[in-house]
Amino acid sequence: MSETAASAKTPVDFWFDPLCPWAWMTSRWVLEVEKARDIEIRWHVMSLAVLNEDRIDELPEEYREMLATKAWKPIRVVTAAWQKHGQEVVGPLYTALGTRIHNGGEGPSVEAIAAALDDVGLPADLIEYADQTDFEFDAQLRASHKEGIEKVGQEVGTPVIAVPGPDGEEIAFFGPVVTPAPQGDEALRLWDGTLAVASVPGFYEIKRTRTKGPDFSNL
Repeated sequence: MSETAASAKTPVDFWFDPLCPWAWMTSRWVLEVEKARDIEIRWHVMSLAVLNEDRIDELPEEYREMLATKAWKPIRVVTAAWQKHGQEVVGPLYTALGTRIHNGGEGPSVEAIAAALDDVGLPADLIEYADQTDFEFDAQLRASHKEGIEKVGQEVGTPVIAVPGPDGEEIAFFGPVVTPAPQGDEALRLWDGTLAVASVPGFYEIKRTRTKGPDFSNL
């Protein structure tokens, strides 16, 4: 594909935390849409730990423990990979991490993260950033998180998606939260519908109670 053809694709900016199973499902849906629509997904990091750090005392103990012990490791490694090896490695590394953490049930362990680095041919020493408490690229991670979350507000989480609207103005939204990840025509219908409602000025929310957890069976 020529550079001109590639640049003509509609950009879809996608902010994710690799720990979140719902963001993982949404990301697989967007990749399914990319097979049939003229879009180009641009991957960006955000962090559940950063999102919740100012209200940590209000969270359930189990969730606080998860943020403290698990959330920082994968996102720090992805951010370090981005800073040291370029934006183009972010998407493949996210796919490798999500496949192991979620589909494979390995969780965000150091072993799973190290294996994901190997899966995509990134240097093994990037794993050292997983437990780097004085994180070298903290400012870049927080700046990317801020860029995404400011498009939708603090009341949401990951993922955040931003696309050009019908009039050229950017529209951004959280989600959609869906399980399992839609495929084929169903994926395209959800994409068209999501863009349709998100582009309406003053539209904020459609929601119903979740009756099932993340389903990775078709991934």
